[in-house]
Amino acid sequence: MKITKMHGAGNDFILLDGINTEYHDLGTMAKKLCDRHFGVGADGMMVCEKSDSADIKMVYYNSDGSFGEMCGNGIRCFSKFVYDEGLAKGENITIETAAGIKKAVLEIDGKKVQKVEINMGTPVFDPVKIPVVLERGKILLEKIEICGQNLEFSAVLMGVPHAIIFVEDLDKTDVNAIGMNIEKHDLFPKRINVNFVEVIEKNKIKVKTWERGAGRTLACGTGCCASVVLGNVLGHLDSEVEVIAEGGELFITLTDSGEVKMKGGAETILVGEFLL
Repeated sequence: MKITKMHGAGNDFILLDGINTEYHDLGTMAKKLCDRHFGVGADGMMVCEKSDSADIKMVYYNSDGSFGEMCGNGIRCFSKFVYDEGLAKGENITIETAAGIKKAVLEIDGKKVQKVEINMGTPVFDPVKIPVVLERGKILLEKIEICGQNLEFSAVLMGVPHAIIFVEDLDKTDVNAIGMNIEKHDLFPKRINVNFVEVIEKNKIKVKTWERGAGRTLACGTGCCASVVLGNVLGHLDSEVEVIAEGGELFITLTDSGEVKMKGGAETILVGEFLL
């Protein structure tokens, strides 16, 4: 089977053309392909399919084989992939996802995609929809004890659920242990992504992420968006913020209409053949 491997800010993915080739049992396939010892190795897998409501449909699976509604870095890679493969035309592409239709604007120079901006839609604060098992209007600065530490988290649905923890020093934060325990905590019935945020300036932050279904990743697009959204709500951040993830930079803009726009790169790493 032909595969393409790409990354967005170090968040890496396997992409498959599901329009010209029919695939089955995608969860098992994702687990095999994403295995870093016995497969190709990636944080997730995306399959292109036909859509009745948009230019194309993105189907996403995490590296553990679980289904994902959306992926921020992934959808930028997906946008470049469908453009490069001729599966979608033009610089403006609408993409159907399980979290709704997203709009991609491609910056193209000499037929090469340089950057992709995605309209990520509006954040959802309703705890029932995130979901978080707390009766609140918004989940802001809630206390939680993890790994013997008393922490404060805020939460939002940015296509997928995110918990945000603001810290003084990322280098002194045990991202893996805390993230792993929060992801599967009883407060989050569908599990949750966990982002640790250090504010550098009101227009610049550093973020480290533990992703639901993938573990520690070098970047998370929806997580970067969620970090800026909640940072803005709490008064820590402006509406235009540079986000420095472990694998690269993203630029997040909160619009006056309440939508979130994310811009960043997408790179093809390899094209090859995987022997099932």
